[in-house]
Amino acid sequence: MSTATMERPTAPSNAAGSSDSRSIDLAFTSADQVHEGLENAVEALIETAAQDGNCGIRVTRLEPGRYKVALDESVPFGETHEDIAA
Repeated sequence: MSTATMERPTAPSNAAGSSDSRSIDLAFTSADQVHEGLENAVEALIETAAQDGNCGIRVTRLEPGRYKVALDESVPFGETHEDIAA
């Protein structure tokens, strides 16, 4: 049996009037879960990105099975970029 976790930390208290999460941390125990899990996380952040209108989404592979999906002002609005952490 495999499991996936999706954590949505709350925004810092000094965020500009928004309680929306700007990042999602993911951990997968099976490669079969990665694609769907990342798609769901990106979909969850698209609404917030559309409200901001000044950032895109960055998906970072932190290590095997661990990813971070976050709004990123260095990514153009409407785009999703993928990275692998060093």
